[in-house]
Amino acid sequence: MAAIQRRLLFIVSPCSRALKSSLSVSSFIFGSREDLWILGLGMGPFHRSFSTNVMAESGAVDQLRSADVDDKVEMIRRQFEEAKRSFLDIPAALKEMPKMNPEGIYVNKNLKLGDIQVYGFDYDYTLAHYSKNVQSLIYDIAKEYLVNELKYPESCLRFQYDSSFPIRGLSYDRLKGCLLKLDFFGSIEPDGCFFGRHKLSMKKIKEIYGTRHIGRDQAGGLVGLMDLFCFSEACLIADIVQHFVDDQLNFDASNVYQDVNRAIQHVHQSGLVHKKILSDPQKYFMKNGQMLHFLKMLKEKGKKLFLLTNSPFNFVDGGMRFMLQDYGDIRDSWRDLFDVVIARANKPCFYTSEHPFRCYDIQKDTLAFTAVDKFLPDQVYYHGCLKSFLQITKWNGPEVIYFGDHLFSDLRGPSKAGWRTAAIIHELESEIRIQNDENYRFQQAKFHIIQELLGKFHAIVSKCQRGEAHQTLLDELNKERQDARAAMRSMFNSSFGATFLTDTGQESAFSYHIQQYADVYTSKPGNFLLYPPEAWLHVPFDIKIMPHHVKVPSSLLKTREHSQAHCQVSSG
Repeated sequence: MAAIQRRLLFIVSPCSRALKSSLSVSSFIFGSREDLWILGLGMGPFHRSFSTNVMAESGAVDQLRSADVDDKVEMIRRQFEEAKRSFLDIPAALKEMPKMNPEGIYVNKNLKLGDIQVYGFDYDYTLAHYSKNVQSLIYDIAKEYLVNELKYPESCLRFQYDSSFPIRGLSYDRLKGCLLKLDFFGSIEPDGCFFGRHKLSMKKIKEIYGTRHIGRDQAGGLVGLMDLFCFSEACLIADIVQHFVDDQLNFDASNVYQDVNRAIQHVHQSGLVHKKILSDPQKYFMKNGQMLHFLKMLKEKGKKLFLLTNSPFNFVDGGMRFMLQDYGDIRDSWRDLFDVVIARANKPCFYTSEHPFRCYDIQKDTLAFTAVDKFLPDQVYYHGCLKSFLQITKWNGPEVIYFGDHLFSDLRGPSKAGWRTAAIIHELESEIRIQNDENYRFQQAKFHIIQELLGKFHAIVSKCQRGEAHQTLLDELNKERQDARAAMRSMFNSSFGATFLTDTGQESAFSYHIQQYADVYTSKPGNFLLYPPEAWLHVPFDIKIMPHHVKVPSSLLKTREHSQAHCQVSSG
């Protein structure tokens, strides 16, 4: 009986409201057995006339629905044509939009600088700025190690570092051998998946992964490449994989990663890269006078300062002397700026281990055997751990802020330990300047308009309803969206696009990690000089995800269209 009822309801449901009101559904369901047989099986003396009426009524409804869909699609078509006319030039309204400061401090969590009593700093890419020559140097030393020590093909020595290829925040899949750019939610960017130096199509990505969405819980096989030193590593991995593919050699992607990572570690641990840099500092360092002014201002304000770096002391000392050589005596007494100097800290293990501190003898280049239970002025310390550091200094978490460039090695540990954190992201300046550019904002507004029209289209037209005219409009909308997306992407890195953004202008996975581990972020420590030392840095009230992003609304173009139309009517 229940099955027959369901079938009867299916027959009645296509009818118009008038038909439903003239025919009582309950009388069908609870009527005679003959009625049930007639309607349920579509047979009997009344079948022909009844089914004809129902079909006629249903056909009329379908025609009305089809006409309604066509009218709505035609409206989308007209809106699309109006939008394309507005795309011919950049609207004046874009000039009125606020621009973000490339040297600004951007806030994820409210921070009162007046409450901060202790400032800690990483060295590499935080206090010290390097040219792109450093990445080429690391790449060359690592490839030589692969050939000479790990017996990779000698043809690998011909590889050249390509600074246009990598960006910060990529992930390497140790199992499948792909370099990936992920979005904020862990999905692979359609144009951000490379196997070697070959960009994979969306079809190929789905063949390999089954879906675009990796998900953070399933990302155990991925390695995050989070600092500028990782540029060399990412490029070398891609070049090795591509070389093996081109020569049709069998290889295991995880072995390639292990070997390249081992070579990169050798570069840093052997001291070769440090010697090369110090032998020609003019080639590798970028001087920045703001750094000294910032440190001196903090000391004058009575703040405590410490340096915590993985680099060896002699490398830090040589770099600081070079960067401060234009400032007289301070170049020889730079350590007076810091209350504590810790080198070879072995971050991120520093934050979780219980390694003891060792006094470092600068003259003899040796470590003392005595225990360290206090930090003395004019002394340098090696190794150590966060637990001992806090016990010795008595510096409480909330009053300490630590500056670093590597989100995992530098900032994740302090963030979990209760310190405040400041991420130093050099690329921030160039990317904000691009996002401030009228051309970028214009393409972003175009993209949002097309997205809105596509949303309307898919809400109105189901896949089974699409006629030729519908499909033509859909293809045109998709092409316009793709063109706007490609135009935005082309303004950034040629291989992976922007560091902080996906190709659609949404946040990347790198942005996710900044939000997780950085209370504030900026391009260099000296930018804090632009703010009062007691300033309250607060999260913007209208923040979406990343506070330095301004998303251009499609209404800017629409407003112009409406105002033009109003002027035409008024003048008429």
